[in-house]
Amino acid sequence: MDLAPRVAANLVSVTDRVAAAAARSGRTPADIRLVAVSKTFGVDYVEAAVSAGLRELGENKVQEAARKKAATLERGITWHFIGHLQSNKARVAAETFDWIHSVDSVSLLRRLDRAATDLHRSLNVLVQVDLAGEATKHGGSVAEVQRVIDAASSCESVAVRGLMVLPPWSPDPEQTRPFFRQLRQLRDQCATTTGAGLQLDQLSMGMSHDFEVAIEEGATIVRVGTALFGPRPVAQA
Repeated sequence: MDLAPRVAANLVSVTDRVAAAAARSGRTPADIRLVAVSKTFGVDYVEAAVSAGLRELGENKVQEAARKKAATLERGITWHFIGHLQSNKARVAAETFDWIHSVDSVSLLRRLDRAATDLHRSLNVLVQVDLAGEATKHGGSVAEVQRVIDAASSCESVAVRGLMVLPPWSPDPEQTRPFFRQLRQLRDQCATTTGAGLQLDQLSMGMSHDFEVAIEEGATIVRVGTALFGPRPVAQA
């Protein structure tokens, strides 16, 4: 099957799974934002995703996303950054993306805010939380998460919208459920202490193999790549 029809067929399957999981959690599919993770795939996959009706794309490398964005201008894509963001790339990230899921410190938040203000852009961000203490993963501690949220009240152009987590990978989605539940509970706890005007309404959690469990636990954003595009190429296309 050609690329565009294959992505379209995969999207039907994924949206059916999203709808079923949303129903189990007492919500509707409209409550869930599906981000198609196009990292390592070429522009042709982005075009196939757009043709299938997707308009939210996720990348984990700033320069790769900038190239794809330049090649798909006027396509109405909302770009999400889902990888670890180095502080020296804050400006180009603020210029390229509409959402950044991986803020993990007050200093990074402030760099993004200064950059977005200089660029006259509004930027939505999520605070990445380290719930498992994995050496290979990034994210702020629970204490740092609260500091980032507290600092958000002084931001001019950045809005902190919620939390994100990358739990330890397991082939069994039930093994990741406790991390999703813990993130929701932390978000709810933080929401009770935020200042006026700060809306912590987003939870970014769940990928191709476990997004249904994440939705059942309250995810509002799921990051799905393989289930839409197939196995990732070893090198960028």
